Amino acid sequence: MDGNDQAFLDPGYYIESSAPAVVSLAQDTVCGLTTQKEKAIALFDLVRDTIRYDPYTMSLDKKEYMATAILERPSNWCVPKAILITTLARAAGIPTAVGFADVRNHLNTEKLRNLMGSDLFIYHGYAAFWLEERWVKATPAFNMEMCDRFGVRPLIFDGENDALFHQYNANDDRHMEYINDRGLFTDAPVEKIIAGMRSQYPKLTTALENDTLSNKITDSLFQHN
Repeated sequence: MDGNDQAFLDPGYYIESSAPAVVSLAQDTVCGLTTQKEKAIALFDLVRDTIRYDPYTMSLDKKEYMATAILERPSNWCVPKAILITTLARAAGIPTAVGFADVRNHLNTEKLRNLMGSDLFIYHGYAAFWLEERWVKATPAFNMEMCDRFGVRPLIFDGENDALFHQYNANDDRHMEYINDRGLFTDAPVEKIIAGMRSQYPKLTTALENDTLSNKITDSLFQHN
């Protein structure tokens, strides 16, 4: 898949890279920067740290996955954050794809594991930037404050190497394991993601439908060490 394809610069239904609010934020963030790599790093840092990671913000409402809706929330989970970084990067003129993978969280707590019925997170979101004629992947999911709190190694994106979840945490306990890469997309396959959530996590999606899922900022994402 070639990042020179115009589809990786064009807006999508969810990747609203021509929306005024998106364009304004992207331009403000990359102002004064000259290279695609510098711009990608700045946008990655922005999305990683200004939107807190919170798995309890999962939604079955397709509209919640549109970039303009994501911008309005102070916290979110990996899929919306991946959609947003992809959108901002395109608005800044960087060909970018949104990608998804299935990952196993070996430090998942009993509370969240019981709710999900698994420690497998399907459709974990990341972005792939087309930089210097190759794809470079990065996930802006976990903000720095959260990483410090839970002893998780933060992801630092340098624009040259993939910045994906670490296999081990700061205490060398096994952390994230990539099980399956679902590939790169020009727009987010939200209907498939929601269908996958319903199939994989019936207890969780029932709680979402009944609005009984407590919104607690990452309190049950990782085991405390």
